[in-house]
Amino acid sequence: MISDTIRTKITDTLQHNRIVLFMKGDKAQPMCGFSAQVLHILNSYNQDYATVNILEDWELREGIKEYTNWPTIPQLYIDQTFIGGCDITMELHRKGELKKIIEKE
Repeated sequence: MISDTIRTKITDTLQHNRIVLFMKGDKAQPMCGFSAQVLHILNSYNQDYATVNILEDWELREGIKEYTNWPTIPQLYIDQTFIGGCDITMELHRKGELKKIIEKE
């Protein structure tokens, strides 16, 4: 079960950043191909976004999966809403739908 501390950490991160990617590694050094792919997509939109390296905190790594009931990393959030993992992000990007979500202010 997700701890209150981890739940608070996740919600605080989402409240203070419009676009958040929970990933393996960080912007400068992604530690998996799926995380790198989502970074590449996000960088193409020229928008500010935050990343959270789940490899630095095992409890956060497991907690984010429970928070969304989604078993894989990376996880993309926009406006505190879970968008999806790598495959969903890639599909939304390909269809032009991610652009609409990101550019909506």
